[in-house]
This record gives sequence, structure tokens and C-alpha cells, in this order.
Amino acid sequence: MSTSPLPRLRDICLGMPETTERLSHGAPTWFIRGKKTFSTFTDDHHGDGRVAVWCAAPPGAQHSLVSDDPEQYFVPPYVGTRGWLGVRLDREPDWERVADLIEDAYRTVAPKKLVAELGMR
Repeated sequence: MSTSPLPRLRDICLGMPETTERLSHGAPTWFIRGKKTFSTFTDDHHGDGRVAVWCAAPPGAQHSLVSDDPEQYFVPPYVGTRGWLGVRLDREPDWERVADLIEDAYRTVAPKKLVAELGMR
């Protein structure tokens, strides 16, 4: 991969209402109101060879996406047991799809007031 997908991912995540970014466990991570995490960027996490985003996912989405396309989607360590989804960014991702998944992650974690604000965009 010639350029890092981080700037593009950052633009998507920071486009969500009341979102901030800071390092968490050494990785760029996005928070709602500075508290609730909805996505994390990883680059070769513990030598897994993947550049990816881990994001919260609505119930059932993780299983469905990983089953349908295990080359693009995976169950990430630590947060996968809570239904989070891993999305590879090192295989020419469909950025519209990535943006939709990040919005789904935000909607999964955000308070109802912020979800309503997002719906009005």
C-alpha cells in the first residue's frame, strides 16, 4: 500500500458529531464526547499483517460480513467478542462502504440525541 489510509479514515470518523481522536493502546482511536469508543485504526497489530479499522457494529453485522467476505472482514481481537468488526484497509477498500460502516459504528455507540442529529444530515 503506497499511502496510509489513516488520513481518509480520520476524515470520516471526525465527521461524526462530537467526535474526538486520541491514542488508545498506541493506536488512533475515535471517541464520542471523549468517552465512548466507536472505531480504532490498526497497522500490523501485534504482527497480524493487516492495516485495518476495528469498529463497533450493530447486532448480527459482524457474523454476516465476516461470513460473506472473510478476506475483507474479520473478528478483531479483544473487542470482537462484543460484536465489533475488523475491516481491512490494505486491500483497496470501497471507501463509501467504509464510511457506511463507520456511521453504523457511531450509531451503535452514540447517545440517541447524537444519533438523531446524524440523521438530520
